[in-house]
Amino acid sequence: MSDDFDLNLLALDDGRLIYTVSQISDEIKLVLEDSYPAVWLEGEISDFKTYNSGHMYFYLKDENAQIKAVMFQNANISLTFAPKDGMKVLVFGRISSYPKRGDYQIIVNKMEVCGRGLLSEEFEKLKKKLQALGYFDEAAKKEIPKLINKIGVITSQDGAALRDILSVLEDLEANAEVLIYPVRVQGKEAEKEIPQALHYLNANCKDIDVLLVGRGGGSIEDLWAFNTEAVAKAIFDSTIPVISCVGHETDFTIADFVADLRAPTPSAAAEIAVRGKKELKRRVETLQETLTDEMNFVVENYENRLKLFSSARAFQKPHLIYEDKITYVDELGGMLFKNIKILCDLKYSKLGDVSHKLDLISPLSVLNRGYSICKDESGNIIKNADSLKIGETINVKFSQGAAAAKVITTTKD
Repeated sequence: MSDDFDLNLLALDDGRLIYTVSQISDEIKLVLEDSYPAVWLEGEISDFKTYNSGHMYFYLKDENAQIKAVMFQNANISLTFAPKDGMKVLVFGRISSYPKRGDYQIIVNKMEVCGRGLLSEEFEKLKKKLQALGYFDEAAKKEIPKLINKIGVITSQDGAALRDILSVLEDLEANAEVLIYPVRVQGKEAEKEIPQALHYLNANCKDIDVLLVGRGGGSIEDLWAFNTEAVAKAIFDSTIPVISCVGHETDFTIADFVADLRAPTPSAAAEIAVRGKKELKRRVETLQETLTDEMNFVVENYENRLKLFSSARAFQKPHLIYEDKITYVDELGGMLFKNIKILCDLKYSKLGDVSHKLDLISPLSVLNRGYSICKDESGNIIKNADSLKIGETINVKFSQGAAAAKVITTTKD
């Protein structure tokens, strides 16, 4: 009992000590805090609430009892997971009470999912092993086909993941065949059935373009089947490209690292699978619209040009074109004949002048003036009398006719 409260107790004549409600509540608070200053407590979360202040209030319970718990904002800000109802957790804190309601509670400073530490250790160990074996190498990953006509889905036939995948494919009008291989996605049996499904589809359904392997969200324990070496090896050995879609966007499993592509959710996996066909369809529609616009533009342009040409003067009154040309041709013809006459007259005049000049220098003209040409018997023109011999016969050419003569005498002068 605390000495602070002894001074305020009411003592009756019969020896009884009487507490007020506040006094006993405060006394119990001190007793609890002194007795349990630091405890680890395991239990299942119930009635979980987060207030605007950031503080978290909930119950921790087991089969037979429950205790109130509070985790203030300055402590829960470092949590790496989102607490929720039904989650089994291990918390560390101190036991206290809330005197105004007379409730005792644990004030939580740390919280972790039960078993998470061991599972995380196994996860990291397997991750390092598979990474060393090259399971995560980008060079080993297969390309997801652009156009997908057949999709294989490995998941629970009753789960929300399958409904989400089929809903997305229907909304996107994927026009793709879907082959569903139902498996359990949680527990030991799931660790066997998922690899079996991968092996079967690879061996017997080679026309599948892509495999979607996954499930909806859950705790690390719920998703653990996708963190096993058997599942990782089956995905790695698959000749069909694999898209993993396990849990929510914040969940990562070994299957995500091994798969050829990771989708944050099953819905996203379905959208990714038919993205190429969707993009192709959108591209075709865009090209179709562009082609239609271009054709309309060309047709409209030629229509406008046709209207312009048909309204031109040449089409409205075509005879006006050749009438002017005929007149012009006639004018050119007249000018041609006129110029030919002028040219002929000029040439004729020049010809007369040349003919007159030729007449002036012609030997015949000289002969007509009374001169004659004398040639010896060899036909050579005699220019010098000294070249003649007495009695030699010469030929004399007159303007009219010729005569043969004998040289009787010659003179030098």
